[in-house]
This record gives sequence, structure tokens and C-alpha cells, in this order.
Amino acid sequence: MSASKNLEAAANAVVEELASDVKGVLGGKDLESMPQIKALRQRVETKLAIARELAAEKSKLATQKAKEAATTANAYAHDEPWQIAAGALAVGVLVGLLLGRRR
Repeated sequence: MSASKNLEAAANAVVEELASDVKGVLGGKDLESMPQIKALRQRVETKLAIARELAAEKSKLATQKAKEAATTANAYAHDEPWQIAAGALAVGVLVGLLLGRRR
């Protein structure tokens, strides 16, 4: 889940940086007198608010899916512990054989 949080934080940082850049360009004193720029600034701010909400919702969905996957994996491990143990043993043997060949 920490990867999900890191991804969410990175996405939010990009959106905020973009918002700051756009506000900086549209916030110039020489542009404030133009009604088209004011209307454009309002539309951009509205769209950025929508983008923030969508990013937050997507993050919630990703977190929910990760929790569901973890719950499913946990249930499978409890229901089939010998299959998990056999798989881990097989992986361990393969790693051991590969490491033994290197020497």
C-alpha cells in the first residue's frame, strides 16, 4: 500500500505543480484586464478541481483493490497452506541450484 500512497502523492504533486504554473501564467497583471483571460482562468481552476477529485477517487479505488487482493491472498494462504509451502520450497530449491551453479 505504500507504493499506492507514493503514486498518489506523486500524482497530486504533478497536478499542483501544473496548477501553479497555469495560475502563474494567467495571473499576470497585464492579462487581468482581459475578460477572456478571466474566463479562461475560471475554467482552468474548475477543471483542475475536477482533476483533483478524480485523482483522489482513483487512489481510493486502487487502495480498495489492493486491500481486496491482500485479503484474497491471505484467505488462499490459510485455505491451502501446503500449496504455499510447496511453492516456496520449489522457489528455494531453484534459487539454491542457480546460486550453486555460479561457483
